Amino acid sequence: MKQFFAFVKKEFAHILRDRKTLIILFGLPVSQILIYGFALTNEVKNSRIIIIDHAGDEQSRKLTQKLDASNYFEVYRVAQDISAVQTAFQKGEVKMAVVFPANYGNDLHHQRRAQIQLITDGSDPNLAAAIRNYASAIILEYQRELNAGIVLPYQIVPQVRMLYNPQLKDAHNFVPGVMALVLMLVCVMMTSIAIVKEKETGTMEILLVSSFKPLLVIVTKAFPYLVLSLFNVVIILLLSVFLLDLPVNGSIALLFFESTVFIISSLALGILISILTSSQQVAMLVSLMGLLIPTILFSGFMFPIENMPYPLQLISHVIPAKWFYGIVQGIMIKGLGIGGIWKETLILSGMALLFLLASLKSFKIRLQ
Repeated sequence: MKQFFAFVKKEFAHILRDRKTLIILFGLPVSQILIYGFALTNEVKNSRIIIIDHAGDEQSRKLTQKLDASNYFEVYRVAQDISAVQTAFQKGEVKMAVVFPANYGNDLHHQRRAQIQLITDGSDPNLAAAIRNYASAIILEYQRELNAGIVLPYQIVPQVRMLYNPQLKDAHNFVPGVMALVLMLVCVMMTSIAIVKEKETGTMEILLVSSFKPLLVIVTKAFPYLVLSLFNVVIILLLSVFLLDLPVNGSIALLFFESTVFIISSLALGILISILTSSQQVAMLVSLMGLLIPTILFSGFMFPIENMPYPLQLISHVIPAKWFYGIVQGIMIKGLGIGGIWKETLILSGMALLFLLASLKSFKIRLQ
């Protein structure tokens, strides 16, 4: 029994001295609970909305204040021109538009019945349905407040309109998300073992004594996967259009260009992982486990990013799939051109350049 406790004491000492083990034992559960607790929620809060107030009367202002005072909505802008709605949705500035007709207050006062229009972005059908339900509930509560102690009740009838996806098909949301997820994981995983495999098999020495420059080695490793990934894009688009009836409202050429930029950034990230790791198992573990969960959580196609705490929103900014998901949605669903997605394109291009430069620098260090 003394030997048993002696060995147990020794193992405790080894564990307590090993920081990596302590991080896995205690840091991983705490971080996972915090991240999943805040990120895995379909509740919608502080969604930005635009108000198109053609009435400009007291009744429309009171309902606007009611919406703005809730935890679910934030009035981003009040405008008079209905064309501002399309612009705001294309830029991703708002999630819903509330349109008051010119005779809203007059109809409510004299006819005891008035209509308003709720316009939501149907490219994300789950989010659109949640926002519509929240708005309808707030309008119903406001209507009850108006009818308190009144014999002839007021009635406010919301008319709902879904932009880009009037039938609320789920394919409009998950196809861009799955495209980003598949390309990200396939590109990173395949290239993450490219260079480390050469080191394990002993063929890296041949590359070291050859006339190949580091950049040429990286390009030759990544180029076949670039071609095959573009072929994957073709397959996904064909299945989406002909099997799922998903329209491509924007430019096919622009979509392929953006896909190429995203694939290059993913390949460069995979090459960087391959250079920094010492074995194929470690490279696969880092590329799969280290990118699968963040891509699912922080790309935006499963859980609304704007509902997450601000630190988690900052983390989402460094996930390439988040920007590509917005690009694919903008081109395929909203029909946007380069003018509507230039910021996302610039960020993806910067990430690709950053990963490539980091790979070159790390590869040079290992060559010395």
